[in-house]
Amino acid sequence: MALPGYTTAMKATVLPAYQQLSTSEKLLLVEEIWDEIAQNPDDLPVPAWHKAELDRRYQAYQQNPQEGSSWTEVKARLLGRK
Repeated sequence: MALPGYTTAMKATVLPAYQQLSTSEKLLLVEEIWDEIAQNPDDLPVPAWHKAELDRRYQAYQQNPQEGSSWTEVKARLLGRK
C-alpha cells in the first residue's frame, strides 16, 4: 500500500546511506523513528474501524465479563506454564 507523497525512491532521497546499513542498524533506525513518533501519540490518527472494533469488544465484555481469560492466565499459557 503506497502512502500519499511516498515513493520507494524516498529511501534513497531522504536516507542516501540506507542501503549500506546492516539489518541490525536498520532496526535501530526504525526504533529511533518510532520512538520519535510515539512522543506525539495524538498525531497518529485512529481509523474508524479500530474504534468500532474496540467498541464491539468492550460491549461483548460488558455482556459477559467472566468470559475469556485474565492477563495472568494468558501470560502463563504463552510462557508454557499451563
